[in-house]
Formats: sequence, structure tokens, C-alpha cells
Amino acid sequence: MNGRNMRGDTAMTNGRRLALALLGGTMLGGMPTIALAQTAGAQPAEEATGEQPAPAPVVAPSPDTIRSIAITGSERLEPQTILSYITLRPGQPYSQAAADQALKELYATELFSNASVRNDGGDVVIEVVENPVINRIILEGNKRLKNDKIIPEIKLAPRQIFTRSKVRADTARIVELYKRQGRFAATVEPKIVELSQNRVDVVYEISEGPKSKVRQINIIGNEVFSDGALRGEMVTKQSRFTSFFSSNTSYDPDRLAFDQQKLRQFYLTEGYADFRVVSAVAELTPDKKDFIITYVVEEGERYKFGEVAVDSQIRDFDSDLMSGQLPMQSGDFYDAKLVEDTVEQLSELAGTFGYAFADVRPQFQRNKDDLTMGITFVLNEAPRVYVERIDVNGNTLTQDKVLRREFRLSEGDAFNSIGVKRSTNRIKSLGFFQENFEIEQKDGSAPDRIVLEANVEENPTGELQLSAGFSSIESFILSASIRQRNFRGRGQTIGAGVNYSRFSRSFNLSFTEPYVFDRNISAGIDLYRRDFNSFNFTGSDRNTTFSQATTGASLRIGVPLSEYMSLVGSYTINYDDVTLDENQFFADLDGDGVRTCEPLIAGRFLCEAIGQRVSSILGVTVAYENLDSRFRPTRGSSVSLTTEVAGLGGSVKYIRNRANAKRYWNVLNGFIFSLSAEGGAINAWGGSEVLLTDRFFLGEPQIRGFDIRGVGPRVLRQPIVDDGNGNPLVVTDPNRISDDAIGGNSYYLGRAELEIPLGTGARELGLRPSIFMDVGALFNVATPQLQQSPFPGGLAFQRRDTAGNPLFVTAAGVATTDSVDDMGNPLSPLNQTFAPFQEVFLGDSASPRVTIGIGVNWNSPFGPFRIDFAHALRKQPGDDTKKFTFNVGTQF
Repeated sequence: MNGRNMRGDTAMTNGRRLALALLGGTMLGGMPTIALAQTAGAQPAEEATGEQPAPAPVVAPSPDTIRSIAITGSERLEPQTILSYITLRPGQPYSQAAADQALKELYATELFSNASVRNDGGDVVIEVVENPVINRIILEGNKRLKNDKIIPEIKLAPRQIFTRSKVRADTARIVELYKRQGRFAATVEPKIVELSQNRVDVVYEISEGPKSKVRQINIIGNEVFSDGALRGEMVTKQSRFTSFFSSNTSYDPDRLAFDQQKLRQFYLTEGYADFRVVSAVAELTPDKKDFIITYVVEEGERYKFGEVAVDSQIRDFDSDLMSGQLPMQSGDFYDAKLVEDTVEQLSELAGTFGYAFADVRPQFQRNKDDLTMGITFVLNEAPRVYVERIDVNGNTLTQDKVLRREFRLSEGDAFNSIGVKRSTNRIKSLGFFQENFEIEQKDGSAPDRIVLEANVEENPTGELQLSAGFSSIESFILSASIRQRNFRGRGQTIGAGVNYSRFSRSFNLSFTEPYVFDRNISAGIDLYRRDFNSFNFTGSDRNTTFSQATTGASLRIGVPLSEYMSLVGSYTINYDDVTLDENQFFADLDGDGVRTCEPLIAGRFLCEAIGQRVSSILGVTVAYENLDSRFRPTRGSSVSLTTEVAGLGGSVKYIRNRANAKRYWNVLNGFIFSLSAEGGAINAWGGSEVLLTDRFFLGEPQIRGFDIRGVGPRVLRQPIVDDGNGNPLVVTDPNRISDDAIGGNSYYLGRAELEIPLGTGARELGLRPSIFMDVGALFNVATPQLQQSPFPGGLAFQRRDTAGNPLFVTAAGVATTDSVDDMGNPLSPLNQTFAPFQEVFLGDSASPRVTIGIGVNWNSPFGPFRIDFAHALRKQPGDDTKKFTFNVGTQF
């Protein structure tokens, strides 16, 4: 029994333990925090006993799972497209971090202005607000920078998605564009105009502000040179009222750095080898209108040249001989520019002898004790180079031979730098290709081989011009011309032109072949017809005198005599018909019934000019030219001598000689100075006289400051009136005097001109101002037989009709050939009376006429435009001056 009781107690005890264990498990599963606390509280007891019981299991919470993702708010974009932008997918666990990542991915597309994510028990809803579409980009307030300069520089464009980040970037970009123009006060305010269908107009309101000028340039530390002298070396100029034509008064950071280099170059040229710019600071004034620039400089000591020599490693050059030819001498003040020029000259000299890759390196020996700079120009050894190949690239219309025949070097020739430079200038002078054309030099297949490449960009060579203009000489002008300067890509020139004005009409056809049968012989032909109405002046009134119609043709052939000299022969045949208005200038004063040109009316020089004649002219011209460009030269010279002999056939006999010379210099950093001189003389032979139509005439536009034909011999017809006491009084009022220019047999003309460079804006407009001085004279003509109408009654004669019959006047004032009326009463003769006048011959003087002035060339949309203001410093009696002249629509 006791055993049974013990077993019963044991069973009861085990049952209690099992119930407690089940209850404890239930409590641990439902109250993890408490269990953890109990476990934590029991730890010391465990530590005391040293026992390590198994840890109780921790059960993690069950997370939400994404069952679906819905997109709301989209208008243009499909929901599936939006889902493709994010990594969130159904079946993934949902968390706030995943939602934030989805928002980042949506905003990164820049397609949405707003987005949100919410979770409804595993159903995720993404709500978006799409960015609008840009309808238009509008710029307001921009005058200095046009739309075509701004629009390509900004990011936003019509039909793109609007984003505020791009608007901010575009605003900054527009402000930067204005800063580059020197407008640092410019502001841009973007505005959005909302439209239907989620569209917007983006408006950039621009306030350009004034151009930020350089108010002051301060220089600190200079002792040898004044502030004014140093400012003169800089490109940047101070803003003054006299500098309104220049764009260099605006602030430009790049120009600031360039001016520092200019200062250094200036001091090095003057011998200050230790010069340096310590600092250069540009400060913007508080009103953002101007800049104040301050330079701090250290001049250092002035050096002189020490020992200078050439050390040639090339056996063809003698070092001692070359040292004696150096432009600098020991004891001269040091000049860095002279050193650079010497290096360039030595390199060109080596290139002339075929050493294309000659390396000239100056070695300096600076001695700070005696302030000298010794220099040794080391001409390093280099192989002699030969032209392996000449490549021509980029020509699509122009044939290769047109370029190759301008090369002064051939494949296989020894390299010559002068030949390369000359070839470059000859190709540029063709006018078919880009202005900045240069022949490139590249390594050949061996160290002693070189390849010359002509990489060209063809310019349009066809010209079609229809223009109308107004000239102070010709009044209204109409012209039309067509010309092709590279006909069929062969370098040929063909053209036709028509001109019409109040006093002249012309038509011409021309053709020029520069290389006949691919030989260096040029040939050309011109066919033309010119109708010209000459005129004189009575005061400011222009009166037509004689008319000259010329029909002719000219043939010419040219051959080169040397690289820069050529010989051109020509033959010209002209048929001239010179006429006067018979009703105005013809009369029958002797009563023989024949109306002829009356010298009393027209002047003897006009009566001698009328008639028909044929001129057969043989000419020859010797020309020298080494200009860098024939179209707009900046350096070089040209000289020509021409002799024309008329009389080998025809009815006109004379010898006419002309000389012309021009010289151009590029001076003072962009200024172009030119001198030109010309002169001519014509002499008759074979017992003939030089006709009025073959003489020289001088005036506008050849010599500015004088009217057309305003210089040289002339006949003035002055009226004679009664002084009130019965005595003759010669009228001196220019408005009542008839002025006839009769030309001269000799002339000379000289001109000095300085073209002034302008800023970038003015250059883009094609403005080229200049100051000039003209000197010239026209002379050497026989004194004409002068006419006079006696005082006081003048001279009267009876008028006749075209058949020579005397005319009478009826009581009604009608002219008739009947001497009596119907009643048999005699009619009064129809007389023409010449009021008293006298003729004076003036102006036949070789004394120089001198004018000075300022002019502007403008390549206007209407054609070349030239305006001149000139003042005559020296003139002769009878000369006609004119201060203001202009011409538009025609070439000068």
C-alpha cells in the first residue's frame, strides 16, 4: 500500500509538473515581454548555479505582404509605364523604406510634380500628379540678345516636360549669356502661365540692364611708365564719352587675363625681364553698372643684351656668319619681341633651305649682377625634308588642278617654307575658299618626308545681284548682274551686268580663263555697250551737254614674268558716237540755211567733240603684286604700269600712259594703313589732237572733298549785267554761272588712309571707318577758244527750222516759215538773243589740291555703302568743293 501510495504520489506530482509546463508555455507564447523579463530576472540564479539552459524561442511578428499596386492621377502616362519606373512589386513585403525608395524613383524621372504612397492592408495605392507639358517658350524684354541666340542655349523647349529644376538652370544660363555680353546687372524672372489639358507657357521676363563698363583702371607699383602708357597697351579701355564706338570698354574676365599678358609683353619688350603682375582684381560697383580694375605690378630692373650668338648644328649654316647678322647687339636694351622675331626668322631661313623641322631654341644667360641677358640661338640638327605628297581635300565643285596649279612646290621638291606661304596666299586670293585657309604640314612616311595638305571649305562663288540705290553722282541707280567666279569648277569667270541711272546706261558680258590649255597664260574677252550723258552745272542745277554712246570689245592675254610680276597685253576696239541736242546747241547764224553746232551756244570744245569715230587701241601692262589678299588686303603692295596706243587703225591717235601703286601695312594692333599713288598722261600723235572724250577727269569719287569733275581745267560762262549806270558788271554768283569741266591731259593722285578697327558688334555690322588725306591735280590742256556775247545788247540771230528755213512769229506767237500773214502783212523774224556774257578759263594748274576727312564703309543689306566727310585744305580758282558725299547700291 505504501508502494502504491508512493507511485500514486509520484504520478500526481508528474501530472502537476506537466500542467505547470503547459501553463508556462502558454504564458510565454502570449506574453513575450514578461517571459523575457523573467528570463532576465532568473539570470543571476543561473549564473550562481553555473547551468546554461536552452534559450526560450523568440517569435518575430508577421509582416504585411503587398497584394496589389494601383496607380491614380496619371493622365498621359500609362499605369504600367509608371510601374516600370519603380522597383516595388506585388508579393514583396511592404515597409516605409520601400515606399520612400519608390517615391525617390518617381521623382528621379522628372515626370511628376507630386507623388504619394499609401498602404490599405496590402493594397498599395500610388497617387501621382504629372508635370505639365510645355506649350511655348516666350522671351520678353530681350533686345540686345535675340531669340536665336538664347533659345539654342536653354534646356526647355516646346512639347517637353516642364520641371522647375530646368527652369532654374535656364534662368542661370540666360544670365550667364548676358554676363558674356558685359551685362552683369541683367536679371531673369521665370513665370508660368497654366493652360488647359495640363499645359503651360514658360515666360522668361528679362531685364537686360546697362552694359557693365570699366569705369577705372588703376595700376599700382609702376614707376618707369605712366598709368596712361600702360593703359594704352591693354585691350580693355576705360569707358569715356569718346569711346562709344568701341566694345572694349565692357568688362570681360578673359580680356582681363589677356591684358596681364599684354603688360608682361610690353615690359619684356622694354627690357624689364623680371616684371610680374602681382595681382589683378576686378570689383563690381554696388549699382552693378561698372567695374573698377586694379593691377599691382613689380617692374624690376632693366636688362641689356649680353653676348648674342648663333650655334648652328646644321652644317649648311655658318654659325659665325649668322651671328654677325643678328638684329640685336651686345649693349642694346633687352627686347623679348626681338628675340621671338629672331627665332621665327631663323626657322624660316632653315625652312627655305629645306629643313622643315628645324628646331631653334634660345638659351638665356641672365646675369643679375651687371643686368645683362646673354642669348645663344641654338639651331639644332634636323634632316633635310622633301615633299612626299600634296593632298587636296574638301573640294566638291572645284577641280583638283585649280588648287594644285597654285602650289609653288611640287611632289619630290625640297621643302621650302616661303613656297608654302606663297602657295597659301595664292589659294586664298582665288576667293573660292575660307578666309582662314592654311596649308597643313604633316609627317611623311620617313623622317625626311613631309605631306602638304590643302583642306578647303568651298564658299559660294555664284553671284546674282538685283539692287536699287541712290547716289549723289548718278541719282537713282538700278543694276542687275550675274557672275560665276568658278565656272564649272575650272576657276573661270563669266558674268553679265546691266546698269541704269539718270545719266548713264551700260551692258556688258565678260569671260576670263586664268589658265589657257592648262598653261600659266590667262585670257579674257569683254563685250560692252555704254551710253553716257555728260553734264555741266549752273549753280546746283545739272544740265545735260553731250551724249556719248560706246560700243566695243576688248581682248586680253596675260603671262607671268616671275612669281610676283606679270605682263598683260590687250586689244580694244570702240565705236563712239558723240552727239549734242540740235534743238539746244545748233543754230544758223550765218544765214546759209545750214544749222550747225554753234560755239556761241555750246562752246567750241563741245562742238569739236561731236562726231563718230573708231578707236583701235593696243595696250600693255606690267604688274607687280604681293598682297596677302586681293579682296581686302591688309599687307603687301601692288604696282602697275600701263601704256595704250590708239591709231593702229581707226580714226583716233594717241598714246596714254598710266602708273598705279598701293601699299598696305597692318599696324597698331588691327589698324590698316595704306598709301596709294597714281598718275597718267595722254598725248596725241600723227598731227591729231586729244579729244574731250579721251581726256582724264578728276573729282568725286577719286578725290574726296571735291564735286564730280570738280578738279582741273574748266570754262566758266559768266553773265554780264548793267550796274545801274550803264556800265558792264560781271556776275560772280555761282548759282548763275555755267561750269563746264573740259578735262586734262595729265593728272596725279595720292591717298593716305588709316582704317580704324571697331568692336565685335560693329564688325558684325560690317562697319569700317577710316581717316584719310587725298592729294591730286589735273592739268595740261590747251587753252580753248573762248566765246563772248557783247554788252549791252547781246547777240541776236534769226531762228530756223530743221530744214534751215528762217522762222517768223505770228501775232498769236506761233512760229512759221511764212514771212507774211494772210493779209500780206510782213511778220516779225523769230530771233534768239544771247544776253551779254563772257567765258573764263580756269583750273589748268599742277598745284596740288589737298583734302582731309573721315569716311565709313558699311556692308549694308542694300549693298556696299560709303559715306565721306571731307574738307579741302588747298584748292585752285574754279575748283568745285563738296564736303559730304555718299553712295549706296554700287561698288566703288
